Amino acid sequence: MTWHRKILRVNLTKGTCETEPLNMEWAKLYLGSRGLASKYLYEEIDPKVDPIAPDNKLILATGPLTGTSASTSGRYVAVTKGALTGAIACSNSGGFFGAELKFAGYDMLILEGRAKEPVYLMINDDDVRILPADKLWGKSVWETEEWIKKTHQDPLIRVASIGVAGETGSKYACIVNDLHRAAGRSGVGTVMGSKNLKAVAVRGTTGVKVENPREFMQVAQATKTDLKESAFTNGLTQYGTQGVTSVINATGIYPTRNHQQVQFEGADKIGGEAMFEVRETDGRTNMVRNSACFGCTIACGRVSVIDPNHFSVKDKPQYHNASGGLEYESSWAMGGDCGIDDLEALTYANFICNEQGMDTISFGASLAAAMELYERGYITDKETGGLKLKFGSAEALVEAVELAGKGEGFGKDLGLGSKLLCEKYGHPEVAMTVKGQEFAAYDPRGAQGMSLAYATSNRGACHLRGYTIAVEIFGVGTKLDPLTTEGKAEITKLAQDTTSAVDSTGLCMFPNFAWTLDQYQQLVQADSEGDWSMEKMMELGERVWNLERLFNNKAGLTTADDTLPKRLLETPAETGVGKGLVALLDKMLPEYYELRGWTPDGQPSNDTIKRLNV
Repeated sequence: MTWHRKILRVNLTKGTCETEPLNMEWAKLYLGSRGLASKYLYEEIDPKVDPIAPDNKLILATGPLTGTSASTSGRYVAVTKGALTGAIACSNSGGFFGAELKFAGYDMLILEGRAKEPVYLMINDDDVRILPADKLWGKSVWETEEWIKKTHQDPLIRVASIGVAGETGSKYACIVNDLHRAAGRSGVGTVMGSKNLKAVAVRGTTGVKVENPREFMQVAQATKTDLKESAFTNGLTQYGTQGVTSVINATGIYPTRNHQQVQFEGADKIGGEAMFEVRETDGRTNMVRNSACFGCTIACGRVSVIDPNHFSVKDKPQYHNASGGLEYESSWAMGGDCGIDDLEALTYANFICNEQGMDTISFGASLAAAMELYERGYITDKETGGLKLKFGSAEALVEAVELAGKGEGFGKDLGLGSKLLCEKYGHPEVAMTVKGQEFAAYDPRGAQGMSLAYATSNRGACHLRGYTIAVEIFGVGTKLDPLTTEGKAEITKLAQDTTSAVDSTGLCMFPNFAWTLDQYQQLVQADSEGDWSMEKMMELGERVWNLERLFNNKAGLTTADDTLPKRLLETPAETGVGKGLVALLDKMLPEYYELRGWTPDGQPSNDTIKRLNV
């Protein structure tokens, strides 16, 4: 069956909730989730629209494998024009919300317009209501979820909501579901807040059906066995994403102090192993247990508890309970990138980002940029309101995250994101961004493929749009020399197309450490009607990537946006595997455009558009 063949369209301006048939011609070209939602966005809005204008739309979409018995089938995406970047945004989240939306009978939820007053959406199968959220506005994600479940007297309702950051216009506000899973990047929560929409709550009982049940069960079981036997996914089970901290730091591609260095002397204090160390103060470990999203057999999620004696929570008993623990990117952005090695302070900051709905990467990187501005004397206590923004200061991190979460004081400036923050104070060169979005935790001077992946990512700097680290550092499938540019255009394109296809299935990217696209293809083929051969899957990925590029081109982005900060292009790394090297982007970009079938100025050619039927 694959699709329910039904869309829920909610016009917040008119206060209407209507269902309509899924466009099956598009579904057979774009499959679902990222691909199909991007197609709808491309066709329904003007790419030049202001991201926070009512005419922008926010789409929450599932994939054909969402809610099935395949491993990691809990994913959904939030697709919109990003408030942080002005580019197309597709932010992916796990947890249980995506599966519940599918169980309610919908492939996709399209949110349009703007409510006159704060509202939330309550979906109970076919019973859909827009309800007043005046009692929720100003509340945190955690308070919102608790209130909705209590008010509707159903603890199994799944909630995706924004915190105060999304209400006050933080450029990198995210949508948080299940308390600590997030559609995190590009400001999708900012768009949701601009619509006066506090939350989407859903309870579904429809379930899902697959096209070939017997075949699907066999493939699902076989692919789960592949995950169980993989050293890579077993590593994720043991240490989560935090397990790569020591490797990346030792390699010398761990951006430190706003990318001024590539190795952090305190990395071992904030990595995966450190989360298991017994504290002398209370005899406990930071790590409490694993957490798994719907249908997941990896369980890479962390659940953590902060030392109750730590200064960040000493007089705040509400933070003494266990909640979502640190991921690698969060630990890096708020830790190494800010020069901070206090694990408990990082965990507290992570709690606040979850509670108030902020992207941990953009928040941490924006704070790192502010710290550099402060230490160079470009901003002073006058601008920061007395906040001492020194690299390495856990106290500054704790105060900054509280202010940013509320949109108060200098936290309002931090909520601008690195690009606008640094432009405001006259030093745009300090911002480590691509297309306005902050980098992830890999310095491209020591992994040249990431230079190209970052620069050409359709949603701005992102590791999940083309994770060349897999082959450059970890040797997944094959191993490429991270310091050369040879073959990197080809591997980057392949990684981007593969990721686009995987993101359109409704499954997580992490099985890709144990699988290839073959396993995803087998699951889609058994689940779905029609021809989903490997050739079709790769064509799907390439089609999605080109559609996103066309959106961005129409939004006003050009080849000039496919670049990196001067620091990475001109200042050689001082240590690590890339010592003495800069990012060699210019050597790879022309070859990449040619492989893509784009013109020299970065436009998909007419032949490419026709070949892919974009």
